[in-house]
Amino acid sequence: GRLLRQPFGSFFTCLVIAVALSLPMGLTLLLKNLSELGGTWQHAAQISVFLDLNATPAEGQARQKRLLKHPSVVQVKWISQAQALKDFQAFSGLGQALQDLPENPLPSSLLVTPEQIDKAQLSRLADEIQALPKVQQVQLDILWVERLVAILQLGERFVFALTVLLIAALLLVVGNTIRLHIENRRIEIEVIKLVGGTDSYVRRPFLYMGVLYGFGGGVLAWLMLLWGFDWLNESVIQLAQLYGSEFRLAGVPVEDGFSLLFGALLLGYFAAWLAVAKHLRELLPS
Repeated sequence: GRLLRQPFGSFFTCLVIAVALSLPMGLTLLLKNLSELGGTWQHAAQISVFLDLNATPAEGQARQKRLLKHPSVVQVKWISQAQALKDFQAFSGLGQALQDLPENPLPSSLLVTPEQIDKAQLSRLADEIQALPKVQQVQLDILWVERLVAILQLGERFVFALTVLLIAALLLVVGNTIRLHIENRRIEIEVIKLVGGTDSYVRRPFLYMGVLYGFGGGVLAWLMLLWGFDWLNESVIQLAQLYGSEFRLAGVPVEDGFSLLFGALLLGYFAAWLAVAKHLRELLPS
């Protein structure tokens, strides 16, 4: 009832909480979407295995079956010499020149998709493949993948630091708001204590108030994130289509939304408890 009698003040307090909660949550979800976009990293970091020119199709397929049994490999694609020539003609624009050659100069190859993007593990895997018979060259280029992973790690640390700062700010905001309510009810609280009211009896409504502030801020933050991702998705989809991709932001999962709401409730409760614990000792009946 007290919160409803001060609708604007209560709304703006919840709005401040919502903004502070939505920033780290939104950045975390963006990083998560970027990580899922990088789910094709395994394909981008494929190991290209070029076989000898005299390797037969049976030998190439035998290498394929052998590598599929490797615990660090999830997929192996065999490309025959004829398929390699066809692909090269299609993408290089040198189709006519290649047709004049007496024989196919391109070797058969294998595209090995690793299970994990780990530099040391990939290097060991490349060395093992290089030691196989009929393998002429193994090519591995994951430099850009390492850079992207480093950028994501930097982003995660930034989000963590921002989350800590904003949680501290939320505790101050909610705590200061509860403190003002306590000051406005100072005389009432002193009277309650004079007639035998316990600290827990006095503390309870302020804890409820903190929980309600947290709940309101959590709901607003959830709505802001839903609207923000929906608005941002329009530009993301247009950009992805320019690159021939169907990527789109996943939005806010329901479980993450409830986690946000639960975290907001806990923050409101904890901030109210700290504020009441500090000021309740000062409100002794005179």
